Amino acid sequence: MFKKILIANRGEIAVRIIRACNEMGIQTVAVYSDIDKDALHTQMADEAICIGPAKSKDSYLNMQNILSATVLTGAEAIHPGYGFLSENSKFAQMCEECNIKYIGPSSENIDNMGNKLKAREIMIKAWVPVVPGSDGEIATQEDAISSAEKIGYPVMIKASAGGGGRGIRVVKKVEDLILAYNTAKAESKTAFGDDTMYMEKFIEEPRHIEFQILADEHGNVIHLGERDCSVQRRNQKVIEEAPGYSMTQELRKQMGEVAVKAASSINYKNAGTIEFLLDKYGKYYFMEMNTRIQVEHPITEMITGVDLVKAQIRIASGELLSYKQEDIKIEGHAIECRINAENPNKNFMPCPGVIKSIHLPGGYGIRIDSAAYQGYKIPHTYDSMIGKLIVFGKDREEAIRKMRRALREFIIEGVDTNIDFQFKILNNQNFINGNFDTSFINKEFQNL
Repeated sequence: MFKKILIANRGEIAVRIIRACNEMGIQTVAVYSDIDKDALHTQMADEAICIGPAKSKDSYLNMQNILSATVLTGAEAIHPGYGFLSENSKFAQMCEECNIKYIGPSSENIDNMGNKLKAREIMIKAWVPVVPGSDGEIATQEDAISSAEKIGYPVMIKASAGGGGRGIRVVKKVEDLILAYNTAKAESKTAFGDDTMYMEKFIEEPRHIEFQILADEHGNVIHLGERDCSVQRRNQKVIEEAPGYSMTQELRKQMGEVAVKAASSINYKNAGTIEFLLDKYGKYYFMEMNTRIQVEHPITEMITGVDLVKAQIRIASGELLSYKQEDIKIEGHAIECRINAENPNKNFMPCPGVIKSIHLPGGYGIRIDSAAYQGYKIPHTYDSMIGKLIVFGKDREEAIRKMRRALREFIIEGVDTNIDFQFKILNNQNFINGNFDTSFINKEFQNL
């Protein structure tokens, strides 16, 4: 087992990893940018080292500085968390070349799954169902027109290197195709430095269902059930729950087996997530694989009792998985709300600033993953998420009631937040009845 781990991240996920390491008796090294000097993760770690100025490209994305900090502090491994370098195959490869253990999959795994077009081709070869789409890259406007005619409208234009909802456009009629193609291509070039595009059939009214995977370095792969991440805004998740409302035991078994087959087909190692679209007819299609820990991992932990971050560390250290598939039992229901410093009444405009006071909810079945504290200044340079509010109940109805209660108790002064918006969702009758899909927020909250 490692004696010291460097966490190449910030915010709540850095705090989450530090806590897991502390419980395992592992020393931790925090890295921080100039603007994050007083951040909670720097105070909780055994050591903290500055890796550059506030801009991500100069600090949290600065591979050389992070590797130098690892060597300087004597850390044996790096946990990338999510975001930043967590799905950067070059960084994973550099760790491998420097004999530093990367707590995640191999650079080859990341490279194969990070390119959405390549991942699609790999899954087709593995007989994993994928969304009907183009045969390879859509390189020109003419390619886009012919592919859309072949697939049939509506279609979705997607960036091969995409993520976070960027480089995606839905096209419902031919007149809108060229503009959508050009803008998605330009956005992808700006965001990812890669404007390779492909096209898929747009699945109407789908649910976004993802399966959590754990795979050790000895060929053992299991899944830990699903999460329903359908409540989204602009392809960004807002509320997640586990298990999925629409899932049956038989469907879970089928999709879980496909998820395991998908991970096994690429000899995957560590934690990962196989993401599916589930249509209104019960058909499911592989969408993508995330080769890292997910923001919403706590809800899986709540219903399975498996600490995913500790599992990641144990796998990276060479240990065998301590669970077999039959050991994984799903009990109860968990819901997660992402609490952001943003104003829903102003088009969800980010609201950086100083938290003047904060009151966190508590009680049985309440968990908060956050790096916020009174007096903390939320910087303008990074993601606006303040933290995650997670609840656990014996069933979905109890979990919803508990989340409403927790949201009422959650008070943050000094910055605008989306707490009231989350409360509205939890009181929406269609959400309560499980009558939602990925277009839920657009349909139910058109005035925002």
